[in-house]
Amino acid sequence: MELFSLIGNSQQLDGGAMFGNAPRALWSRWIAPDEQNRIPLACRCLLAKGLDGRNVLFETGIGAFFEPALRERYGVVESQHVLLDSLAAVGLTHEEIDVVVLSHLHFDHAGGLLAAWEADQPLRLLFPNARFVVGAEHWRRALEPHPRDRASFIPELQLLLEASGRLELVDGEYSQTLGQAVHFSFSDGHTPGLMLAEVGGVVFCADLIPGRFWVHLPITMGYDRWPEKLIDEKRVFLEDKLARDVRLFFTHDHDCAVAQLTRDERGRFGTTNEQRVLSGALLQPLAGAA
Repeated sequence: MELFSLIGNSQQLDGGAMFGNAPRALWSRWIAPDEQNRIPLACRCLLAKGLDGRNVLFETGIGAFFEPALRERYGVVESQHVLLDSLAAVGLTHEEIDVVVLSHLHFDHAGGLLAAWEADQPLRLLFPNARFVVGAEHWRRALEPHPRDRASFIPELQLLLEASGRLELVDGEYSQTLGQAVHFSFSDGHTPGLMLAEVGGVVFCADLIPGRFWVHLPITMGYDRWPEKLIDEKRVFLEDKLARDVRLFFTHDHDCAVAQLTRDERGRFGTTNEQRVLSGALLQPLAGAA
């Protein structure tokens, strides 16, 4: 059983939107913006290869489903489906993925489920042999989104997932599909029912903590629904991961895939032992798991 970080299609988004109410004078020291005030963002996925004999993919990134005008609007850099290339680099095709776990269904995390855009062709679901694992509360949000985040969803995707007959909705700490090999917790600050997966001593932070610099408690995104709630959730989440020495896996950090959590004498969280790539690390038992 091995863990790999896989790069999907990358984005360039407004730095102010990504750092919420943090001033540019602060966040520009962490990530330098371009002339349009955009910063580089990864859409990174986590692959557990051979987990209980299965290949499990955590998220799929933004993919290449947007038609050209929307691809430019949302800052998607590449036109080809980069995740498929990343899977090929570790010896897999999308047909060989057994389970896809989705923290939530915003298009920059779930768009990679879809085939690359082709003119005059309908959206088409990839991963024909995979079960799709989604949080039950977030699924309800995706079916009836609030105007605040309606544009973040792909309406056709929910229909395709349901029609596949391979959708599992999770409302507890474990799923039927994965058993106790993967532990789930939930957060509402970014979007209701965001599902956070922990496997082998690594936790997929999703949009609760999109990268190293969002580990700082006051730093949130402009895209978050309830920033104060998110900060409270993040504090509890980080205290737990620090106590159990669980590593953090970042989906949007352009230069860091996984890092160890630290806390200084003033109580401020940070990271150390930062890795740009996770390649074939052996899975470890969950701390405290039965």
